[in-house]
Amino acid sequence: MTATAAVTGRSYDDIAVGEVLPELAIPLTRTLIVSTAIATRDFQDVHHDPELARERGSKDVFMNILTSNGLAGRFVTDWAGPFATVRRVKIRLGAPNYPGDTMTMTGEVVSKENGLVEVKVVGANSLGNHLSGTVTVAYPAASEGKDA
Repeated sequence: MTATAAVTGRSYDDIAVGEVLPELAIPLTRTLIVSTAIATRDFQDVHHDPELARERGSKDVFMNILTSNGLAGRFVTDWAGPFATVRRVKIRLGAPNYPGDTMTMTGEVVSKENGLVEVKVVGANSLGNHLSGTVTVAYPAASEGKDA
């Protein structure tokens, strides 16, 4: 896209409660898990040292919560478009994300009010749900106040 190209994307008016987001499969590579732990300044050994992670009772290194939060937000903003901004990510962790697995993100719009859209999200891997919760995004003031 060039600097003069028009930015297009989803608008608040395009969204309906009950809308299902397209699934997103995220390969869980060792590089993703280690590099995102380091990028978020989480130097706990269970996120980068397989031997120490096993000594602490884990089968391998596992993804940190900051990365899980970021991936949940990315999943929703990729769908919501460039005009949406993340207002809140509220998730709970379940099964760990280990290298070599895949986390599949799913979502559904559960509310829409005053320019805010709340999306229920689940990130599941072969062990079960890694994360579940909601991500709330806001749209520009021009659309605020319009309900579904």
